[in-house]
Amino acid sequence: MNRLQGKRALVSGAASGIARAIVLRLLEEGAQVVAVDVAETGLKETTELADAGDRLSTKLLDISDEAAVQQVVPAAIQELGGLDVLVNAAGILRGAHTHECSLDLWNRVISINLTGTFLMTREALPALLATRDGVVINFSSTSAFFAHPYMAAYSASKGGVASFTHSLASEYGKQGLRAVNIVPGGISSGITDNIGGLVPPDTDWGLFMKLSPALPGGIPGPEKVAGVVAMLVSGDGSFITGTEIRVDGGAHQ
Repeated sequence: MNRLQGKRALVSGAASGIARAIVLRLLEEGAQVVAVDVAETGLKETTELADAGDRLSTKLLDISDEAAVQQVVPAAIQELGGLDVLVNAAGILRGAHTHECSLDLWNRVISINLTGTFLMTREALPALLATRDGVVINFSSTSAFFAHPYMAAYSASKGGVASFTHSLASEYGKQGLRAVNIVPGGISSGITDNIGGLVPPDTDWGLFMKLSPALPGGIPGPEKVAGVVAMLVSGDGSFITGTEIRVDGGAHQ
């Protein structure tokens, strides 16, 4: 399948998990990709898994660093010769009892998940608008819409991403830009696979029981999300914008 032949994409968070799966799927469908992350080793592993030759390049980037974003994103766009797709998949989760949540923890989560998404989008918008057919895929979370314990900062950041995405879709829709929120839940990723180390030691795991997928088969891999993203950024998704696509196996019906 070559739905994305000729498409030029920039993907953040690409050193692991869902973002890595997205990079691999976009390449599989013919796209040219620049993948960015703070983890150099992970980016090398993504490159090895892709085996896509000159259709994939990687760059180190902390998306919460404005100066770095202002340097790396234009360089990526120049390398690609333009930009059709931006996937803001980089993010972190740090859990705490809300009454014990430090300002440093709060600000760190917000700076990467929300401010980083804004910085990447702001820098990429001129190139995306120039195509008259650009797509921004942002990553919100089921925690933005449903009760997830110990995740006040994370939930707030992802709620902000959701609102930001709707604003983009409204503001730039007449210029051909589409913006969509992916809302994953119960997907194997760097965050979910290590959730035990990201929440308080005295976590009440019973509070998470309702978050299990309704469909059989347990927790699926990140390729389930990657396939949805590939559809959205292709012509098959051309009439989808300003909305959420929840990928959680029915856990939040």
